[in-house]
Amino acid sequence: MAYVPHFQQCRAASSANLDSSDFGFGYSFSQLAFAAMAQTTAPPPGTAGQRKANQQARIAQGVKSGQLTAHETGNLEHREASVNHEERNMRTANGGKLTAADRTALNNRQNKISGSIYNDKHNAAVQK
Repeated sequence: MAYVPHFQQCRAASSANLDSSDFGFGYSFSQLAFAAMAQTTAPPPGTAGQRKANQQARIAQGVKSGQLTAHETGNLEHREASVNHEERNMRTANGGKLTAADRTALNNRQNKISGSIYNDKHNAAVQK
């Protein structure tokens, strides 16, 4: 099965032709999806959220171009999920905030993942 990033799954769902009667209040699925997407904003530039989005886009581009194999993609996604889980645990332990040491640790892990994305995209392995 081909890898489909989460944002593309949402786009595909929003373009589905569903009848407005399915929801019982006169709005089509695509109208509701557009309203939901319009309300969500991208993370501010230079933040951890923006970095996550950029790295996910780099992974998606590598899959689309064939530069990342399924194994490489799975490994990168697993590592990204691990960082997200670690961040969630750090925030829970500190009342919803990240300490300077926490931010440094997360940034170092993201740096390593970023390097892995580059190395995996530029090695000899390609999708078949």
